[in-house]
Amino acid sequence: MLRRRNNFQERYNQFLQELKDEIVSGIIRPGEYILPENTLSQQYEISRVSVRKALAELVSEGLIEKIAGKGNRVKMPDEDTTPVTLRLAWFSSSYEIGIVRKIIGAFEDKHPFVKVELELLPEHGYTDLLIRMMEQGQGPDAFMMSDFHFREWVQSGKSDYVTGYVSPHLHVQSSYPEVFGLFTDEGRPLATPFIFSPVVICFNKSIFRENGVSEETPLRDWDDLLRVAGECTRDTNSDGLTEQYGFCFSSSYNRWPVFLLQNGGGLISEDGTRSTLAKAENIEALEYCTSLMYKHHVSPIYAHGSSHLAESLFMKQRVAMIMSTYYFMNEFRDHSIEWDVLSVPHHKKQATLLLGGGLAVNGRSEQIRLTERLIDYMTSIEAQKLLKSFGCTIPVLREAAEDDTLLNPDIHPLHYNRFLDVLPFAVPLHRLGLSQQKIGMVSDELHLLWAGMESAEEACLRIEGRFNQS
Repeated sequence: MLRRRNNFQERYNQFLQELKDEIVSGIIRPGEYILPENTLSQQYEISRVSVRKALAELVSEGLIEKIAGKGNRVKMPDEDTTPVTLRLAWFSSSYEIGIVRKIIGAFEDKHPFVKVELELLPEHGYTDLLIRMMEQGQGPDAFMMSDFHFREWVQSGKSDYVTGYVSPHLHVQSSYPEVFGLFTDEGRPLATPFIFSPVVICFNKSIFRENGVSEETPLRDWDDLLRVAGECTRDTNSDGLTEQYGFCFSSSYNRWPVFLLQNGGGLISEDGTRSTLAKAENIEALEYCTSLMYKHHVSPIYAHGSSHLAESLFMKQRVAMIMSTYYFMNEFRDHSIEWDVLSVPHHKKQATLLLGGGLAVNGRSEQIRLTERLIDYMTSIEAQKLLKSFGCTIPVLREAAEDDTLLNPDIHPLHYNRFLDVLPFAVPLHRLGLSQQKIGMVSDELHLLWAGMESAEEACLRIEGRFNQS
């Protein structure tokens, strides 16, 4: 039979949950009094008897205490108080884990009824693991989503598993309009932006000096990059072995597409129906990449499977310049190299890639409102200043990212703010129109080109044909 909805029970439950949420989330802090009983009774349209019943529940949970003649006061939690636990997942190779622990500690200090558990998950299979955990009801309340993982989520078709929450204080005025596109699929955001980095040039200052290259030398275009790389490439013993290269090309899919973008290239037709890899602009860009290794010999030949070969040689001071990110700059603090940042050169147009990390909310979490409170704090000025103070990674909040008082010469490069010059023409990798799976396939198919076993034209025609047949 049909039953009338119990409006009283709904109002009572709403009152109890909202009051508990305000206490746990720190809106009403320990030592503060909640509103008088008659005010709560009028606001929620329930009797004072019902208000007292709800307050008695919160007393029994150790959240409040009744002070005779004054009212109900939020308690400081004691050893008998069971905190509300939030689970925050992160991939284990992230450079920001140590700083995230500091942010969590600061959040817990402000929210004494909340405990945040940081769960480190392997980067390989990270998205698939999160999806399985959510489907089994064991997923974290929130998790880090890199732009790589964003593409995997879109490809999985499970984007509805996340709420798409974006902290209300983050907008184009308080942040940067470019970063919001990192986590938006067909107009719907999947995560709150948290950190970001464009691809830039890192250079070794001492190698520049040794070869008579000024630190202020701009890399205006591809010719400048080739010239400076040539000046810094050295066979010191004249034995036919190059002890030091001027540049190190990287075949990572977060690096080589920069040259395609700068030459006006693209991988997919405008209607998204076919590959256009064999277009002249792409071939020309890839020919330039391989010429650095095989024709001009200013870059070591890339025949290594690691996407971090360039960064490794840079830290060994065997190359003068690499394309890198503010994420990887966090590695440099433990090395004695002198280094700084330059904007990437351009060719037909200015362009580079934009990478980022966001915070996503599990739509099946039982603590969605409190989880949103955590994300609000992690993107607050206080937390974002912690990010800037203890690492090179760029915080998403403009006020923190551009606060030069937070710069530390032991951590940050002299020209940390180069990102401001680059950001207006930095684009996410998914702008190329490929899913993460297809991006990986293109990268795998280009190995013959990087190994010098195919010309750029042969590689592009072969890969384009394969894609269009499939």
